Order: sequence, then structure tokens, then C-alpha cells
Amino acid sequence: MNYSFEVENIKCGGCASSIKKRLLEDARVSDVAVDVENGLVSIESVADASDDWRAALLKMGYPESGTAAGIAAAKAKAKSFVSCAIGKVDNAVNK
Repeated sequence: MNYSFEVENIKCGGCASSIKKRLLEDARVSDVAVDVENGLVSIESVADASDDWRAALLKMGYPESGTAAGIAAAKAKAKSFVSCAIGKVDNAVNK
């Protein structure tokens, strides 16, 4: 099954890399796709753990759009910038 989340603060491929890496650590997740331009995270899984994934995205600084956390995303932006930088470093190292 595919679960999609529209989230705030995705800025670049580094952000996408960080999101993928973190979500793929969950054994229930078989694939993750991130649409940077549209702020969309798609998760392929046989189990519905959408609340867990929302929480993980929020913790990383990518709150779901339209939620109270998404509206108050100013704090989350700082986390997303750190995540973005880490993703960029990971991308550079893994090339």
C-alpha cells in the first residue's frame, strides 16, 4: 500500500535523502519517494503506520501541511535545514 504525506520545508535533494534514509530504517517501509518540488513524501508499506511516519517526519523538521505543526513550522525549519545539510553531505559521500 502507498501512503502519501504533503509536508513543509523540503528544500532540496539533501532533504529528500535525509527523509528517505530515516524512513527506510523502519522495517515496515519497503520504499520511499520524495517529490521536492511539491513537498510530497510517498511511502510504500504493507503495514499502516501513518501516525508513526507523521511523527518521524515532524521530528525531522518536516511537519504535515495543514496541521497545527505545519502551520507553526517556523521551529521545524531549523531542523529541516540541519537535515538538509546532512543529506547533502551523505549524497556527496555516497557518490
